Amino acid sequence: MGIVAIVGRPNVGKSTFFNRMIQRREAIVDAISGVTRDRHYGKSDWNGKYFSLIDTGGYVTGSDDIFEAEIDKQVELAIDEADAIIFMVDVESGITGMDEEVANLLRRSKKPVFLAINKVDSGNRLYDAAEFYALGFEKLYPISGINGSGTGELLDDLVKVLPERNREEASELPRFAVVGRPNAGKSSFINALIGEDRYIVTDVAGTTRDSIDTRYNRFGFEFNLVDTAGIRKKKKIKEDIEFYSVMRSVRAIEHSDVVIIVFDATRGFDGQVENIFWLAQRNNKGIVILANKWDLIEDKESSSVKEYERYIRQQIEPFVDVPIVFMSALTKQRIYKAIETAVEVYKNRTRKIKTKELNDVMLPIINDNPPPSNKGKYIKVKFCTQLPTHYPSFAFFCNLPQYVKEPYKRFVENKLRENFNFTGVPITVYFRKK
Repeated sequence: MGIVAIVGRPNVGKSTFFNRMIQRREAIVDAISGVTRDRHYGKSDWNGKYFSLIDTGGYVTGSDDIFEAEIDKQVELAIDEADAIIFMVDVESGITGMDEEVANLLRRSKKPVFLAINKVDSGNRLYDAAEFYALGFEKLYPISGINGSGTGELLDDLVKVLPERNREEASELPRFAVVGRPNAGKSSFINALIGEDRYIVTDVAGTTRDSIDTRYNRFGFEFNLVDTAGIRKKKKIKEDIEFYSVMRSVRAIEHSDVVIIVFDATRGFDGQVENIFWLAQRNNKGIVILANKWDLIEDKESSSVKEYERYIRQQIEPFVDVPIVFMSALTKQRIYKAIETAVEVYKNRTRKIKTKELNDVMLPIINDNPPPSNKGKYIKVKFCTQLPTHYPSFAFFCNLPQYVKEPYKRFVENKLRENFNFTGVPITVYFRKK
């Protein structure tokens, strides 16, 4: 499957075109220039040929903005990865000095380049597009990212130059979402794992605004790591961009299998981190808690780890069967332990227990500790089975399910956890009429 990068200066409509191509609102689109800060990946296809699309940050030269130098690096990384490049310019503003800079960079790349003149949505603008021949590319593709006109011809020519590679296996890889407050070290953690500056890391909170996938293979297990925008309290969200980012983080949790919650150990496991934890728990996701920046904690006696862990478990009661890893993305201390733990949690979430084994273990426990009688009526549990859901849920069949109260369901859940490994995974227990 080929890789195509969309490059160009800010505000020429790259993200709008990207969204049209992948048919989802993945990239953030905003009138402020420089909104797309990280490379952004999506899947698209044309005439039965599949390819990956990279939406890059606007390529800007000679700027003092802390992000612009990083965006330059991101574009260069995208060019290195791409099999073909769509160079996007804006017919409304004509050729600018920055367009010429980008054109020079692209000519040096020796990659197939397709010059797309965006915002050509009328016949008059078609004449204006001709001036872009001055950039030195053989063919122009006048398009409109908003209504899609002209994109067919561009894509016809684009897929001809893409390499023939087998389409990836249809089964989707497990998704591990890395979430947490801004500046907790989520991007640093992923960079430390994959060993390249895939994400922009600056000391400005909220640098990662989009959620981005990275394919990763470790311990003989392949999965997608998803870095999300930092989730902040609603009152702190002052700009629309931040709103989109929070929505994307929430959606990343909803569409993941395991949620890796990274928090800054120097700031503590506060209410905002707890909210993220309960959001993941309500969505029945596997959960791993990572206490990052542990290298900055000065008092590191063995008791302090135990005390810190006890404090976290108090905050997340009653769902305390969750792994907690103390790590440092900066020194790479225990980062692989963190991923190994996430893989174990994923396996726990997909664990299926045979009905006979479940009944052999659970029915004697329930017979010895039956549900309390209600109004002189006794509850008899006859049979149990695991339900065919994406996360562990169990049905216990009995004569009077309406009389089984929450504390007894918790007792049954704890016994399931004692006898079968479901660490890091919420369990749902139902009592049903036999």
